[in-house]
Amino acid sequence: MKKYDLHIHSKYSGCSNMSPEKILRIAKKRKLNGIAVTDHDTIKGGLETKRLNKDKNFEVIIGAEIKTKVGEILGYYLKKEIKERNPVKVIKEIHKQGGFAVIAHPFSHGWIRKHLKVDLKELKGLDGVETHNARNIFSWENFYAVVAAEKYKLARLGGSDAHMYHEIGRGYTIFSGNLKNAVKKRKTQAGGRIAPLPWARGISMFRKFLSKIYK
Repeated sequence: MKKYDLHIHSKYSGCSNMSPEKILRIAKKRKLNGIAVTDHDTIKGGLETKRLNKDKNFEVIIGAEIKTKVGEILGYYLKKEIKERNPVKVIKEIHKQGGFAVIAHPFSHGWIRKHLKVDLKELKGLDGVETHNARNIFSWENFYAVVAAEKYKLARLGGSDAHMYHEIGRGYTIFSGNLKNAVKKRKTQAGGRIAPLPWARGISMFRKFLSKIYK
């Protein structure tokens, strides 16, 4: 079985200050078999991390977390930036690039009012649901994501949503063989623990602000 953290933010996200080089080092130290770098609305972090990775036994997936009117959609195995913001068109663009699309933390506290109005069957072509996000504040947020994945027969995926180094690996996806095939066949499992800090986003953004001042 392989274990991937499929939701990590690097310095190319406005709310993180993590370097691709150190992300790689920590992920391998924590016995992960692969990671996806999914910066907000850009693949720059994924591109750099993949370029730095020299380990043939460790996979780096180029991804992005795209903001849309129904929340955020994670795109994996991307080759170029996605400029589209309409959710259905975002999914189509991800597929066009040979990747798969997953709705991120669909019931997370910060987005609950918006996400509870989303009918996932309207997101045509959606491949999976992030059923474990380690930054969720309440356990039921992940529980309802599992219910949604079962209802719509979508793959279950997990990630840490790491913005700081100590968070890497706290959420993960387990599967056998090739990840794309596992997602297509709905043979993935999500796991990890919740270690929420309601102010974590603010902390990571503040640390990035300080790093720019004290270079």
